[in-house]
Amino acid sequence: MSYLHQFAFGIYPYIALAIFLLGSLIRFDREQYTWKSDSSQLLHRGSLRVGSILFHVGIIGLFFGHAAGLLTPVWVWDTLGVEHGTKQVVAMVAGGVMGSLCMIGLLILLARRFSNDRLRAVTTFKDKVVMLWILVTLSLGLCSIVLSASHTDGHLMVQFMSWAQHVVTFRGDAAQFIDEAPLLFKLHLFMGMSLFVIFPFTRLVHIWSGFASVGYLGRAYQLVRPR
Repeated sequence: MSYLHQFAFGIYPYIALAIFLLGSLIRFDREQYTWKSDSSQLLHRGSLRVGSILFHVGIIGLFFGHAAGLLTPVWVWDTLGVEHGTKQVVAMVAGGVMGSLCMIGLLILLARRFSNDRLRAVTTFKDKVVMLWILVTLSLGLCSIVLSASHTDGHLMVQFMSWAQHVVTFRGDAAQFIDEAPLLFKLHLFMGMSLFVIFPFTRLVHIWSGFASVGYLGRAYQLVRPR
């Protein structure tokens, strides 16, 4: 196992997590007026609704799917009687569906933004970076599904589960589990972790507000009395 591999998958995950959490906290504390999604609906509606819905449904599904798939202990699946190969096939199908929805939505949003002069003029460098980063990460993920189809025994999937679970439990031997993994998977993993690094510096911070506003759904009705 090379030092570069150990750094990328044994040390870098903690660097990314620290930047993600501390960067978000500092930005919220010092730049609250920039804590927004920078909606462009007033400038040009176009295909915003369909693109946004597809993108958000897809990326939320991918996030929670990855979290549940990687962080659920292997013994839980074994106890439930779910074979590793079966879990991998389910993960491939679910990831393919959600990834396709996300990709279609993202391409619609990209076409909308760069085909309109007003939207193109207000698109910042940070916007371009985050959109390109998500596009590349998503493309690598969809390509990895094709590669996974050639070996559906679940062995590689278990290796990535072991890596993720060793990372979140602060065990220093995490990187060894994916030392022999194909380069495509490693690139997808690295790009995904790096998305957390750029998160605090872009409009992605509005995701925090989305989680915080879930309680809004259960709030009491607001009574408006007539004069």
